[in-house]
Amino acid sequence: MKSLVAPSLLAADFGNLAEAVALIERSDADWYHVDVMDGVFVPNISFGMPVMEFLARSTTKPLDVHLMIVEPERYIEAFAALKTQILTVHLEASRHLHRTIQQIHAAGMKAGVALNPHTSVDTLVDILDEVDLVLVMSVNPGFGGQSFIPRALEKVARLNQMRKERGLNFLIEVDGGVKDENSLALVQAGADVLVAGNFVFKAQDPDAAIRAIKHTRVR
Repeated sequence: MKSLVAPSLLAADFGNLAEAVALIERSDADWYHVDVMDGVFVPNISFGMPVMEFLARSTTKPLDVHLMIVEPERYIEAFAALKTQILTVHLEASRHLHRTIQQIHAAGMKAGVALNPHTSVDTLVDILDEVDLVLVMSVNPGFGGQSFIPRALEKVARLNQMRKERGLNFLIEVDGGVKDENSLALVQAGADVLVAGNFVFKAQDPDAAIRAIKHTRVR
């Protein structure tokens, strides 16, 4: 089983996003992972609508947009209009999560829910049958380049168990400190999508870095 790979544009050179897009387009990567931060839910600000408009014009692979913002429901239609295929919101930032998931689906996108490192996967028990993806944060959200939190492996395994027990088909995605050293363990635990930022964009050979985690196989 191969994993899907979604390079995180947060680690790219913001001054040359066109080059980062060209890299992902020619590589074995499957998705673009786009972190949108508001400086409120997380202590940083990242991409806004002008960058999303550029990505909508310039990309052919799916846009996997991760909203680290308060009141994400206010922006659902705007992201749907910009070719977003997967829109993920945080459980911790969504006051009415079920309604928000329904709104994302109504706008024609797949819906994901993200969990911060301190949040138990059991908090999702009443929403799992509604979502297309669960994003396990394996670092504290807001900054790139952090070290992987090993506890995330247990959370992935627990989610995979819940998925099998209930016969569900949501994807399990992991974001934060993902590299070739931990990709096998993550896939063995049940992860389907690996988000990699610095491991890809700071590598001497980004294409090889993408291949190294994409072709991770469960033995």
